[in-house]
Amino acid sequence: MLQSFKLAIKSIWSNKMRSFLTMLGIIIGVASVIILVSLVNAYMSYMTESFASMGTNQISVNLTNLPSRSVSVEEMYEFYGEHGDTFQQMSPSVRVSGTVKHGADTMSSTSVTGVSEEYLEIKDYSLQAGRGIQYADIAARQKVCVIGAYVASELYGSAEKALGETVKINGYGFQIVGVAEQQEEDMDDGGTDDFLWMPYSSAVKMARNANINSYTLTISDLTRVSDYKTMIENFLYEKFKNDDLYQVTAMSEMLDSLNSMIAMVSAGLGGIAGISLLVAGVGVMNIMLVSVTERTREIGIRKALGAKRSVILQQFVIEAAVTSSIGGILGIALGSIATSAVGAVAGLHATPTPAAVIVSFSVSVGIGLLFGYMPASRAAKLNPIDALRSE
Repeated sequence: MLQSFKLAIKSIWSNKMRSFLTMLGIIIGVASVIILVSLVNAYMSYMTESFASMGTNQISVNLTNLPSRSVSVEEMYEFYGEHGDTFQQMSPSVRVSGTVKHGADTMSSTSVTGVSEEYLEIKDYSLQAGRGIQYADIAARQKVCVIGAYVASELYGSAEKALGETVKINGYGFQIVGVAEQQEEDMDDGGTDDFLWMPYSSAVKMARNANINSYTLTISDLTRVSDYKTMIENFLYEKFKNDDLYQVTAMSEMLDSLNSMIAMVSAGLGGIAGISLLVAGVGVMNIMLVSVTERTREIGIRKALGAKRSVILQQFVIEAAVTSSIGGILGIALGSIATSAVGAVAGLHATPTPAAVIVSFSVSVGIGLLFGYMPASRAAKLNPIDALRSE
């Protein structure tokens, strides 16, 4: 075995250019698998993290209230109160379209939402300054609000300067009682820091919408998401008698679906990239056939001196496997470097996926053994007399 390995290395080294061109297909195939799978996983991980920031313990309820069939906020809170051991928090959500203004400065992209006193905890945000919305604010329809760090920075310069100031929303003045901590490192475009929350009772009055159509609930046990979702759906069906008038969405179920898509996409792209490994295998077989033809006389001499068929077979199989293995190692190195470089350009934290590295390298070695067997078998079956006669 050791002697066969040494002969394989010697053969590869004596034909450097041909060996490199043989390996090139393996190198490209292995690198392609690593790059594609790793980048897809990095992108999907980014999407998963972004999705998870919405709260995997949340259930969203969207209603289509009709004059004849509707669910009031009081009825939703009554349901919530009856299942206090199941649901941790609940908040109505009322979107208000309009502009946020302070003096001559106007922000038209800011998300303005009416929420409950529990919304800060639902979003898992902390306050940088001031306080959150309280139940007393909702009950009295107080014109108070909590703003994001981006709004505070753009309109007032800092959270401390914003606290206690009045901001106008569609001409209505609201006092800023709290500023949430910055959520994103880069606030150039606002992102999740570009928001304003007010009591939902004030938002309903501003939006002139008697019925609230959207609610967010958080659950205590993620293993029973389907049960809790069914519980809400049963309650709503009793009210509406039509399941087309409401939609209940569990964030964790959507995240599970996203993870399934990640696995399918990664496997699909890995398979596509793996085709290049198959093509590389054909290249290995062709070069090994050429090598057998070139070394026919050498094979004849070795067999005439008593070398067994298994020894000849082993020599050429090992040579093919070594060629593929070296190509696999170079492919891993190239794929790792390219993954980090492309990830940095794309703004993703991309690192070579261990599974992709192991699978692609194993496939490259397997291809060397598989496609190297036929030329090796041909060499082993040569008649010593015919081999010695060849030139």
